[in-house]
Amino acid sequence: MSALRWTRSAAGLGRALSSSGRRRPTSEEGTLSGLCSSRKSSAARPHERDVQKEWGHAELLEVLEARVRQLQAESMSEVMVKKVQVERAPKGRSSHWAQKLEAEKQVKQKLQEEFLQKHTYTLQTEPRIWSKKLASCLQRSKKGPPKSVEEEEQRLTWVLQAALPKLTSCTSARTKTKVVEPNILLLQQKFLAFFECCACTDNVSLAHHVLVTQHSKCDKQQLLTLDMYNTVMLAWARKGSFKELVYVFIMLKDAGLSPDLWSYAAALQCMGRRDQDVHIIQRCLKQMLEEGFQPQQLFTDLALAGDDRAALLRAVCKAKPAFRLPPQAPDPVNTSTLLKDVYAKTGPKSYPKLHLPLKTLQDLFHQQLRVELSANVCVQSVEKAPAMTEEVIEARKTLKTLQGQWEAKLLQVLQQTKATMFYQAQEGQPTLYPFLCLLSEEEFVSLLMQVLQGLPAQGQPLLHLAHNLGLRVLNRHLVKQKQVTDHVQKLSQQYTQYLRLLASDTKVEPPCLPREYWESLGPLETPLQQPWSVAVLLQLGKQLAELLVQAIQMPRSLGAPQGSCRLIPVLYHVYSFRSYRQVGILKPHPAFMQLLEKAAEPTLTFETTEMPMLCPPLPWTSPHAGAYLLSSTKLMRALEGIMQHQHLLERCAPAQLHGALDALTQLGNCAWRVNERLLDLVLQIFRDKGCARLGVPPPRSEAPRPAQQQVPPGCSPVRKAELRKEIARCLKAAREMHSLRSEALYRLSLAQHLRKCVFWLPHNMDFRGRTYPCPPHFNHLGSDLARSLLEFAEGRPLGPHGLDWLKIHLVNLTGLKKRDSLSMRLAFANEVMEEILDSADNPMTGRKWWMEADEPWQTLACCMEVAQAVRSPDPAAYISHLPVHQDGSCNGLQHYAALGRDSVGAASVNLMPSDLPQDVYREVAAQVEEFRQQDAKEGLRVAQVLKGFITRKVVKQTVMTVVYGVTRYGGRLQIEKRLRELNNFPQEFVWEASHYLVRLVFKSLQEMFSSTRAIQHWLTESANLISHAGWPVEWVTPLGIPIIQPYHREAKVQVKGGIQTLTLTSSMDISQKPNTLKQKNGFPPNFIHSLDSSHMMLTALHCYRKGLTFVSVHDCFWTHAADIPVMNEVCREQFVRLHSQPILEDLAKFLEKRFCSASASRPLKPTERALVSKLQETLQSLPETGTFDLGQVMRSTYFFS
Repeated sequence: MSALRWTRSAAGLGRALSSSGRRRPTSEEGTLSGLCSSRKSSAARPHERDVQKEWGHAELLEVLEARVRQLQAESMSEVMVKKVQVERAPKGRSSHWAQKLEAEKQVKQKLQEEFLQKHTYTLQTEPRIWSKKLASCLQRSKKGPPKSVEEEEQRLTWVLQAALPKLTSCTSARTKTKVVEPNILLLQQKFLAFFECCACTDNVSLAHHVLVTQHSKCDKQQLLTLDMYNTVMLAWARKGSFKELVYVFIMLKDAGLSPDLWSYAAALQCMGRRDQDVHIIQRCLKQMLEEGFQPQQLFTDLALAGDDRAALLRAVCKAKPAFRLPPQAPDPVNTSTLLKDVYAKTGPKSYPKLHLPLKTLQDLFHQQLRVELSANVCVQSVEKAPAMTEEVIEARKTLKTLQGQWEAKLLQVLQQTKATMFYQAQEGQPTLYPFLCLLSEEEFVSLLMQVLQGLPAQGQPLLHLAHNLGLRVLNRHLVKQKQVTDHVQKLSQQYTQYLRLLASDTKVEPPCLPREYWESLGPLETPLQQPWSVAVLLQLGKQLAELLVQAIQMPRSLGAPQGSCRLIPVLYHVYSFRSYRQVGILKPHPAFMQLLEKAAEPTLTFETTEMPMLCPPLPWTSPHAGAYLLSSTKLMRALEGIMQHQHLLERCAPAQLHGALDALTQLGNCAWRVNERLLDLVLQIFRDKGCARLGVPPPRSEAPRPAQQQVPPGCSPVRKAELRKEIARCLKAAREMHSLRSEALYRLSLAQHLRKCVFWLPHNMDFRGRTYPCPPHFNHLGSDLARSLLEFAEGRPLGPHGLDWLKIHLVNLTGLKKRDSLSMRLAFANEVMEEILDSADNPMTGRKWWMEADEPWQTLACCMEVAQAVRSPDPAAYISHLPVHQDGSCNGLQHYAALGRDSVGAASVNLMPSDLPQDVYREVAAQVEEFRQQDAKEGLRVAQVLKGFITRKVVKQTVMTVVYGVTRYGGRLQIEKRLRELNNFPQEFVWEASHYLVRLVFKSLQEMFSSTRAIQHWLTESANLISHAGWPVEWVTPLGIPIIQPYHREAKVQVKGGIQTLTLTSSMDISQKPNTLKQKNGFPPNFIHSLDSSHMMLTALHCYRKGLTFVSVHDCFWTHAADIPVMNEVCREQFVRLHSQPILEDLAKFLEKRFCSASASRPLKPTERALVSKLQETLQSLPETGTFDLGQVMRSTYFFS
């Protein structure tokens, strides 16, 4: 169990939780050391030690009181403790200990205030210089007080001139590149984030003071990097503070660092703001040239804000009147063979327009802008509203009163914490003080209250909560930065012009892609912000979580008169075991959850980035610009702090990413609306206890309950074990039901909120290039239910064949005619038209034919669309909004068969024309059955037992995932699960049968897809050699997207101090050695995923050029029913064009160039040189290919169907 104690750590005078009587355990969750962890030794003066001693007396009593109070309060702890009985003082008088405790508290508070008032520091400006030459220069400049400001500036100018040349005696040690130890790197990330936040929050003097303090300690100088000095210099430059900038420049040189382009830009910018003497500017530019930097690079290589750029230009022009800004580089041109037609200036272009006029789109833009500026959105919950009884009214009133008290207390504690942290920063240590200045105090309080309201009853791991809080602060800060500049105004002007390209009642000539048009409107300056490391995010988030623990309390009895009842903490900290790991959890008190349940607040709160957009997203123009209007979104999604993908993208030539950028923009530009009729039906079932069979999760009240809640005394050990297992099973089921119910609640509440709206889903991609919508709760990538709620906002007439495609799509959704031809499926749809119409008219009271389908909700949506179409006067003119799908036939194997030109494999996965669709899963099952019969004849017992049990369903998952790298072990588990689902299969043979079957499945695939296995082996062996030589595997997709596999050996980072030491285990740190097993096993499936994403993007871009609405769920392509023939043709054309490229040859060349000629990049050990030599041999021995003619794909009806 945990006890409360007062502490002077990063939380300052806040309350924290520590384990009683033993060392606080660390949670096996993550890693990061604290920004402001308390020091082990004290250098306090005698009076300060006396003060601390007085604090200690009060602290002991506080611990005892809090410990008892929490033990009384926690009725549902995860750690079993003995009940503690505390004798209450008689009513009307307080106990001696209570009086003493109150007196001690008052003394403590007074001493704290006196201590903080008396012990203030003067922020240092002038550093201690270790270089004798630089120190003497600085000393000479201070001889006698300056007679005027001009004289002081002349002296500083002379010092800067003396510091500019290289100091050969002290530069060699720091300029050499060397590997930084993880703990040092962690500290450096924290220092840099501290300096950057100080610059953002106008605390430059504090940043300067900490920099001077650390620089003055010789043993701490190694922590300071060039980026840190530059950050502080740039902050002083923006203020025009020449004196302080000179001091930082001297420190930079004194540390043995060589100024870079940013260093000179800071110095010149400051001179430009102050109209400095021309000679010092000329001397600075001369030194730049000697260092190898050209003045033009200041404006081409650095991303500067408008004011900074103007000041820099003034300085350069003063020294060089003839200087002119370098001409703007011509627009980069993508030269990819695959994208030649997409970017061709000639040829037909029918780019689609939105169905909304310009004025409507402008109004939608302003709505979205208001949403993003407000940081979050309140949405009405769709849970069944309780009757407004006196109990509910009283609960809401009580909750509102408590919330007001909590907000006031949070504000007070936040102010105390900030004051304490500012004092600690004055001691020269980086603290969280500037981070707590990024938002207003009211914004922090509002954020914490939202988090409190959203905590689940079972609590949340502190690691996750801290990370979430840190991210929210960062995102809101980035939006706020754009508010304080003129970015929002410029965005409004540019976006209004951009809408002319998309609106239905305007025209832009010549027609162009959204990204091209946006770039033609001019660059939109965005405030630069380096991402924070995971350590900083967790440290900030943990501190905010501790504020919640400290401040939020409630009366033990809500019915007692105010002030008469003892307060108990609303949140408490416990440790629980998840698998073999000990996890620290912040858990709300059951009394608080009961109050929330009684009050039944009718709203849910979402972050703006969790919501679909109310206007078209910004076009993607770079790795860090696109999607939401103000909220930052990554082009390539990755865990926060993982930068290897971002670095690769930023090193790319801009034109290389055009294909991916334009495809993501096109996917995000699809307008959606809610299928209102279907939503009403789902809500009816959701509010009526749900229906698990239809994918509508029931409430937690419907969860199974154990026959006995507690183990009765006197039970036998066997009976006790059985009961405990049953209780654990029911508890697990209840938690799973709650999780599913919450997910459905979010989705349905958002659908209800947007039911009358048109909205958009911005997209980004993962490290393989696979695309995903950014809003997590409501999108088309979800379950059958989620997909059924969405339809295209713009409808298209069905045309002559659209109704047929609707009917075929309906039959596909049922899963009833997978082996039949399209004409047979169409005939079947006509045969069951009566059932279709009954389902559409009476979904809940009719014969309910739709409920037996594989995808029941999408089937019902299609039934309704077909019913409306067939009953319309002219079905060809019926405006259809329903997306119609075309799904790849085991798409991973299709790519393998095309790569290896494997005729047998190609026929099995429908790359070749056929009258009926081929079913690779059924073929594998048939092959396995043949092997089984042979073994059964030879008397093998397990083969005889499996007679009649080898079906398509048993082998399907394993066949499907073999192409994505499943191992025999994983395949055995999949087959074991399928066998356990068979009621009449003898369960004692499951383990042996699964081992036997997985061997036969792999054997069948080896015979059917020989080239596939050869390519997989070649990819695996290449990755094995690359990773053993010390590199993560990299490649470039056919569309030019750079890929790097984020699998490295696990590294642990700790965030110490406070209520818990967080230990984050990460396997994505590029500074760690690669994880060879994950690298080699991951390469084949990830490479195939990068190919299927390339095929999808090519299809999307060509469909857009032809004017189609197109979206995808990986290898499932969606468009209007009338446009299916066009999309099918484009899909096949682009698959053939993609695989007509020498994909494996290009991959081998890239890997050879990247890894086999990289010996000069780092010294190789003899074993590594041998591995590189073997890798070169492997890459030169490409797998043999067959004779399959790719052109046959164009005639294959069931390639995508």
